[in-house]
Amino acid sequence: MNDLLKRREGFYGAWSSYDEADIIIVGLPMDITTSWRKGAGKGPFGIRNVSHSLEDYSPVLNKSLSSVKAADIGDVSLPLGNVEGSLEAIQQVIGEIVRDGKIPFSLGGEHLVTLACIAPVAEAYENMVILHLDAHADSRHKYAGRELSHATVMRRVSEIIGVDNLYQIGIRSGTAEEFATGLTRITGSVPEAAERALNLIDDLPCYITLDIDVVDPAFAPGTGTPEPGGCSSPEILEAVRLLGKANIIGFDLVEVSPPWDTSDITSLLAAKIIREMLLQVSAGLTSK
Repeated sequence: MNDLLKRREGFYGAWSSYDEADIIIVGLPMDITTSWRKGAGKGPFGIRNVSHSLEDYSPVLNKSLSSVKAADIGDVSLPLGNVEGSLEAIQQVIGEIVRDGKIPFSLGGEHLVTLACIAPVAEAYENMVILHLDAHADSRHKYAGRELSHATVMRRVSEIIGVDNLYQIGIRSGTAEEFATGLTRITGSVPEAAERALNLIDDLPCYITLDIDVVDPAFAPGTGTPEPGGCSSPEILEAVRLLGKANIIGFDLVEVSPPWDTSDITSLLAAKIIREMLLQVSAGLTSK
């Protein structure tokens, strides 16, 4: 795996070695199919950089990162402009993490990276479900002539795990075709939808993919395709704390685009989301 990784300063609190860690943080700086504003490839660095401004203690959860066994192994080295090659490299690294019995936490990068993360996870876990938090349905069959795109990623994912195992939260944009695909969309506020999702999935193995544009651009402007009408920062943090109680087998946060950010507020929110998820998932592992 080491020849596929480029070292970066790690996420704050990910202080364990790979061997002793339960959770592995990895950057996926892919930015090839983004359809409007480029810059998501700089997301992993931006999130890690601002993470060092956060405290390791969450007063809401009453937990500290010192209790978390997480390692940041850097970024996957991706072939420039090569969609299939990039997905293959990501899948290879995530596959090794999963086979080692660890939980991947991936930092995007455009949303298409989720496809490469899901494939090896789905091989390892039967009856897995996916919770998809996003402004956009991302379930077109093709976009701009491509079947592999950040706008088609959840259609491709549903072809791997089945339509009935994919739950979408926060969706407020898409085509008529996308809204007729039969994917399960949980309506209501994002925290309410998160709570309903927990009741639906029970203790099934759960992968969460979170596109930062699920949050309203007033709170998260640094993204490639901002969509008005989303949730607030407190609402997404509440939802993440709830969802972190699920049987998490993988997590990614994508589409943070630092070149379009204002005072790093999007990267900061992303870093705090990751901190809260790390704390919740780690607490769940300890209690098992």
